[in-house]
Amino acid sequence: MSVQREIERQLEQRLSPVYLDVVNESHQHSVPPNSETHFRVVLVTELFEGKRSVGRHQLVYAALAEQLDGPVHALALHTYTPAEWQAREQAAPASPPCRGGGKAGSGQD
Repeated sequence: MSVQREIERQLEQRLSPVYLDVVNESHQHSVPPNSETHFRVVLVTELFEGKRSVGRHQLVYAALAEQLDGPVHALALHTYTPAEWQAREQAAPASPPCRGGGKAGSGQD
């Protein structure tokens, strides 16, 4: 099973999302082709009600502990309650371009 699919499966089972979008952004970083190391997660669940950002992220980290100990190097999290998601008109910010690793200043694209 791909890392992306495993992330989706774990989050679906553990956090019962109303909305979930997991995007492999590894190709934007200095990693070998077809890597699964950098992900963007947009997660909307009622379980985030009454929790601050840190508490929400802790729930995600707990659900993905195995992946974070292994292949996943970076995880961009956008976590919302259903009401917050509606207020944002169901849109999360885009990830910024990669500025680290070997790509910056190396001549690689």
